[in-house]
Amino acid sequence: MFDSNQMLKQMLDFNKTAYDNSFKAMLAIGEQNEKMVNTFLKQATWIPEEGKKPIQEWVDAYKRGCQDLKKTADDNYKKVADFFAAA
Repeated sequence: MFDSNQMLKQMLDFNKTAYDNSFKAMLAIGEQNEKMVNTFLKQATWIPEEGKKPIQEWVDAYKRGCQDLKKTADDNYKKVADFFAAA
C-alpha cells in the first residue's frame, strides 16, 4: 500500500542530508577563506590595526551568520519531522 507520509518523510530525510552535506562544504570553504584572510592580515604590515579590525569583525559576523543559518534550518527541519511523526 502507498504511504504518502512515509514517502514525504523519506523526501525530507534526503533533503536534510543534502542540506547538511552542502552546509559542511560551505563551512570548509569559509574556513579556508578565513585562514587566507588571517594569513594576509598577518603579512600585511602596511595595514594599521584599526584597518584590520573591521575585516576580523566581518569574518566573525560571517561565522555567526553561518551558525544562525544552521540552527534555523535544523529547527525548521525538526518542526516538519515532528509534524509528519504526529500525522
